[in-house]
Amino acid sequence: MKKSGKGFLIGLLTGITAGSVFALLYAPDTGKNTRGRISYRLNFYIDELKSLIEQLKDEQEKIKSQAKQDSDKVIEDAKMRADGLIKEAESLLDNIEKSGK
Repeated sequence: MKKSGKGFLIGLLTGITAGSVFALLYAPDTGKNTRGRISYRLNFYIDELKSLIEQLKDEQEKIKSQAKQDSDKVIEDAKMRADGLIKEAESLLDNIEKSGK
């Protein structure tokens, strides 16, 4: 990060901190109520984040399962093609041997 970028980031974080402290000190509600609201919001966001993480894990498992199925199909197709090529090669060898006799 450039020097001016670091200064901007430090200034931004300082401003956010100062603004938060100022807002809490001059809030029209009591500290207990404010802390309760903050705690409630924080718990709400934590629950939302946990739910989102679970959804992402489920989606990851679905993707893994689909990828496994797809890879199994590719492997099976490759085996079938290899068997076909082997049979074709054996047939060609038989024809060569017959024509050579």
